[in-house]
Amino acid sequence: MVTEPDTKLVIRGLLADGPDPEMREKLMLFGQFVGDWDILEARYPQPDGTEIKRRGEIHFGWILDGRAIQDVWMTYEEKPHRVVPAGTTIRFYDPKIDAWRSIWIAPRRGVVQTSVARKVGGEIVLEGQTKEGYPEHWVFSEITANSFRWRSVESHDNEKTWQLTEEMRVHRKLTH
Repeated sequence: MVTEPDTKLVIRGLLADGPDPEMREKLMLFGQFVGDWDILEARYPQPDGTEIKRRGEIHFGWILDGRAIQDVWMTYEEKPHRVVPAGTTIRFYDPKIDAWRSIWIAPRRGVVQTSVARKVGGEIVLEGQTKEGYPEHWVFSEITANSFRWRSVESHDNEKTWQLTEEMRVHRKLTH
């Protein structure tokens, strides 16, 4: 007897068991992140020189017949003590541009951002714009099988200089 997943947890047809075999090589740029991750430290530099720090988690999984990856970014809220979904990204490889298209959705902040991602050296760089229209890069770097650094930088002077707006150190959750 086949048991069906609870539709409160999974939308029928959304999840996939793995990457589409015909595109596996290209899909592994982000496919390497599939799994569960702890955000050990997230830093948010503020204009006044202070920093906000948070912790959280990220969950990456295959969706849409293995042709896309969805992730959910969550932060830990101290009071009341709970995990709060911050947003979700859907990413897919587009062979027409030989790059990934990415859509970030953060309903609590009213944000929808699109970007295009490519491997640049040892990093993955997503190029897009802030909600105010400034050039923005989201960068996955220092990538290993069990950790990566993620940062967001934006430019307010036509890409002459870049300022850090977010930075996270992320480690794969240990499975027992």
